[in-house]
Amino acid sequence: MKRIVFATNNAHKLAEVKAVLGSDYELVTLKEVDITEDIPETGATLDENASIKAQYVYSRTGLDCFADDTGLEVEALDGAPGVRSARYATDGHDFAANNRKLLRELEGKTNRKARFRTVISLIRNGVEQQVEGIVEGRIATQEAGCGGFGYDPLFVPEGKDVTFAEMSAEEKNAISHRGRAVAALVKIL
Repeated sequence: MKRIVFATNNAHKLAEVKAVLGSDYELVTLKEVDITEDIPETGATLDENASIKAQYVYSRTGLDCFADDTGLEVEALDGAPGVRSARYATDGHDFAANNRKLLRELEGKTNRKARFRTVISLIRNGVEQQVEGIVEGRIATQEAGCGGFGYDPLFVPEGKDVTFAEMSAEEKNAISHRGRAVAALVKIL
């Protein structure tokens, strides 16, 4: 079994990635490599943030690692919240406040097209590669479901009539942005 560090402290992300990555890899958490501080996310794009986080982990551990950054891009809001998705309403990761702000920003708008995009930066043997996963969809007019996290109660993937939060973890992982990005990661691993 190969070991690889996943640059996250988010238990939801960790569970999603473990489910897609399978048993060929042992995911090592930041805590397990003694990185307890918040990793800076100072990039202007998802690609930059994923790279910054992966480089941060690699520079401190020398271990193969990967980091992701995910954003919800809403067409009527010119791609917002985008790179600021986790901190859309506040400086913290306040999912409820982010969802309330998104619904307020979309009040009266008929165009509710959106997409989730995940970028993963992998550093293996000192070489960095990036992959991404995208799922198109729309923003519902109100929250529905209690599964998932973040914007899941508002995001309805294309071809579905339920939100990510109304799906089982398996259903969501089969079509999600992160699932698609991890599947692309598995191909290069």
